Amino acid sequence: MKKKIFFTALSFVAAMSLSAAVVATVDGENITDDDIQILLSQAMPGVDTSKLNDDLKKKVIDDIVGRKLLLKEAKSSGIEKDPEFKKALDIARENIAGELYFKKIFDTIKVNDAEVKKFYDENKENFNQPASVQARHILVEKEEDAKSIISSLKKLKGDALNKKFEEIAKEKSIDKGSAVRGGELGWFGQSQMVKPFADAVFSMTKGEVSKNPVKSQFGYHIILKEDMKPAGIIPFKDVKEQIEQNVKMQKFQEVIKQKTDTLRSKAKVQYK
Repeated sequence: MKKKIFFTALSFVAAMSLSAAVVATVDGENITDDDIQILLSQAMPGVDTSKLNDDLKKKVIDDIVGRKLLLKEAKSSGIEKDPEFKKALDIARENIAGELYFKKIFDTIKVNDAEVKKFYDENKENFNQPASVQARHILVEKEEDAKSIISSLKKLKGDALNKKFEEIAKEKSIDKGSAVRGGELGWFGQSQMVKPFADAVFSMTKGEVSKNPVKSQFGYHIILKEDMKPAGIIPFKDVKEQIEQNVKMQKFQEVIKQKTDTLRSKAKVQYK
């Protein structure tokens, strides 16, 4: 069995709660946080529903409403009497039983700090990170517009600079994907951006706005460099939780293999 299969099964079961909050109703039927988490665990594994903004949460709920209505229509059509439904139900019942069993075993697996640190020390080459920066940008079509924006930001620093930069990005940047976030691009390495942009931002200091417009095939960029991280090994504290889950999964797979081997040795298996 592969790790990916286990992760999918466990995340689906983990999404269910015995005390889920009701977020909406449709024809008297409750829609809960569980419904949202289950839908997202299939579409976007690892997403925390508590971090969804109101607009996205509303869209997810609307999607669930549609599914509930279609399900109600399916039931009223007599689908549950269809032989294919009964066959699929038996398969689903077996899958759920297996998933719950795996989850109960997974939850018993313990990992101590010494094991986590040992894994980190023995696999440090896997935790190398290139130099990276965090930045915002404003993208415009004309060089004179870019120069005008740089001029308006020249005397600002700190919070005042950040606030003004965000306002202009939302209003004038033609990169609509980042404009809605005030020009925020997040963290990225040098190879992730086009060369003129990357060369400029990696030569800047923290908190600096590009002194001249940076031209690329997309237009003219005004860049605000927010932060930077040097190349090197990612600190243990930053990957401890990730490593703990990896080690736990390794142990889980070993337990499952041992159980499978033991059961197989006692079973009568015939190949036809």
